[in-house]
Amino acid sequence: MLRIVCAALLAALAGCASTAERDPRDPLEPLNRSIYRFNDTVDVAVAQPVARAYRQVVPGEIRDRVRNFFGNIGDFFIGVNNFLQGKFEDGVSDWARVAFNSTVGLFGIHDIATDMGYEKHNEDFGQTFGRWGAGPGPYLVLPIIGSSDLRDGIGSGIDLYVDPLGEVRPYHLQYALWALRFTQLRADLLDASRILEEAALDKYAFQRDAYLQRRLSLVYDGQPPRRKEPEDQSVLLSS
Repeated sequence: MLRIVCAALLAALAGCASTAERDPRDPLEPLNRSIYRFNDTVDVAVAQPVARAYRQVVPGEIRDRVRNFFGNIGDFFIGVNNFLQGKFEDGVSDWARVAFNSTVGLFGIHDIATDMGYEKHNEDFGQTFGRWGAGPGPYLVLPIIGSSDLRDGIGSGIDLYVDPLGEVRPYHLQYALWALRFTQLRADLLDASRILEEAALDKYAFQRDAYLQRRLSLVYDGQPPRRKEPEDQSVLLSS
């Protein structure tokens, strides 16, 4: 991960050195930068203060339980994506995590599956599309959500559609759970935000390059191809 961050920083610095050339992966850069500024304003004014207050008021042990609870919900569909990618052993492991953490782990608040040797994975529908051969398409910055690309944007839409939180009723409880999940996620990223502020001359370019490199690594399970692949292009490939 450190090597990926360093590489992204070097790429961002190189991009700042020559403003005449636009990154071919980011043909919508002017629009993306506008949305990025909007997101950054909302983040600084609302999300960060709420996340800092949450981290100061809620004990670390409770935050761990909240993280485990939402992580357990995600494990089911992580398993689905592993099966769709042909990684059946990982899929079985993911569903075993759900079974143990939902029962013995009391609805997922205790991650006993990790202690039992069932590793937590990171898969989503965007990665599945990538494994099926779909290129990323142009880089996108989505309102509130942030960094994405065309492929991951479609995948994120499916992720949200199938998310069990969408079925929670009454609605005020559902909205409270979404807010809690987002606050927990933002609190976990506070340190990363500080590093971004200190390290990047151009935060937008740094975040874009770090995101694209991380997604490339995830699609190929940490072993992206050496040669230039469609991942470096701005055209969504269907085959």
